[in-house]
Amino acid sequence: MPLSSEMQRLRAEHAALVTLSRIILGMTDLPGPPDANQLAAARSQLRDALVRHLKCEDWILYPRMMATGDPELMRITREFEIEMGGLAADFVAYDDKWTREAIIGDWQGFCGETRTVFGLLATRVEREERELYPLAEKLYASAAAVGPPIRAGSTISS
Repeated sequence: MPLSSEMQRLRAEHAALVTLSRIILGMTDLPGPPDANQLAAARSQLRDALVRHLKCEDWILYPRMMATGDPELMRITREFEIEMGGLAADFVAYDDKWTREAIIGDWQGFCGETRTVFGLLATRVEREERELYPLAEKLYASAAAVGPPIRAGSTISS
């Protein structure tokens, strides 16, 4: 899949993550736990969207950006990779900790930790949109301007 399509997908995934985060954060404004199935479904959708998003970045975006050989682009990509590794681990720990029973037992604790973790995720999404994705799109635009590689054995006709 061309990088331009991947960038569209990554941006759409960001929008989905923001929407799902807002739904869950809206639930944390309630005085007590909402319907357990409703909260579990929203959390599951967020977790699945986040995992899918991270895999796309790890398997497609970061390798392409690292393969450019551009020292500055490689440095920035590495910073995002390292930072996201820590944030992903924090999210997994949060998600594992807050089981249905734990949420019911400590609603206020869940709400506070949810706001903190989702705040970190929101900051990350904003930084990617502002810093990383424009670089990736610039890389794509440069590659598209050069055109597809000429294959061995092909001829150029006038």
